[in-house]
Amino acid sequence: MRHLTKTRIGLLAGLFAVALGAQAGAHAAELTVVNFGGANNAAQKVAFNEPFEQQTGHKVTVIEYDGEQAKVQAMVEAKRVTWDAVEVETGDVGRGCDMGLYEKLDWPKIANKADLMPGAAQPCGAGFFVWSTALAYNADRLKTAPASWADFWDVKKFPGKRGMRKGARYNIEFALMADGVPPQDVYKVMATKEGQDRAFKKLDQLKPYIQWWEAGAQPAQFLVAGDVVMSTAYNGRIDAAQREGKNLKVVWDGSIYDMDYWAIPKGSPNKALAEQYIAFTLQEKQQQVYAQHIAYGPVNLAAIKTLDAKTQANLPNSPENSKNALLDNLEFWTDHGDELEQRFAAWASR
Repeated sequence: MRHLTKTRIGLLAGLFAVALGAQAGAHAAELTVVNFGGANNAAQKVAFNEPFEQQTGHKVTVIEYDGEQAKVQAMVEAKRVTWDAVEVETGDVGRGCDMGLYEKLDWPKIANKADLMPGAAQPCGAGFFVWSTALAYNADRLKTAPASWADFWDVKKFPGKRGMRKGARYNIEFALMADGVPPQDVYKVMATKEGQDRAFKKLDQLKPYIQWWEAGAQPAQFLVAGDVVMSTAYNGRIDAAQREGKNLKVVWDGSIYDMDYWAIPKGSPNKALAEQYIAFTLQEKQQQVYAQHIAYGPVNLAAIKTLDAKTQANLPNSPENSKNALLDNLEFWTDHGDELEQRFAAWASR
């Protein structure tokens, strides 16, 4: 998981029960917000929750979860919805909307879509921050800084292991960029069998040097320990290590950025208040404060432009860092994800 800490799966059932019990007798003006915890939660508390409580008088109760949509589905099907605004990853927004798990948002009450990044305004989801998967390295251990995915693949110039997440998503894109495909053409090439074969052929070259990671904390740990010389990594994790004094660096060229969304579970007793809260989190000031507390980018276009240069330097969607970045293509992975993940699993096991 990419976020700094996430609730252990074993605790989810207990948290869910607490949420049900707490909300059963709660006043209608109490809003239950669900997020992934850790530094992300801490940033939300300062940027969103405390000022929202101060301005509106409505209490915000936070619950941490692991992103399991099964929890939302269980509530909706039982007609016992106790969560009001839930942080949801890209892959679950459209799917959950199609399944009837989330309310359709009343966008005129939330924001002017033109004020937000493309893709932020979905029928059932409101993107509220941008995160990225990028190339990371330990500047204390590499004398020459890598600059691209071609360097990531260059084991002669940069001998040693590479950390990569064990899955097709992003690795297919990175392989094609390493093979010379411009970022803007990656998904067009990936949509062909020839392009997919090309990506796996490129991955073959690197396979003996790969050390797989599955948890978001591992890339920074591998880099600090010297287990790998470079790794794919979630930018928020590298930012956290930097704040702890580790000399880790991010290469933004060829990074893949994505958003997390607010969604309202179908049947929430506080839909109107949840929309008010979501609208509040998308305001320019709140978006700025959030980005200053964690290296995730604002979706509010005005907020991006007016942040100071030091803050912008660590954000995936700042003008400089997003020049050669790639927006994760939700439609492509919806259409081709299953087959590519199966092929990747078979390839990795060989």
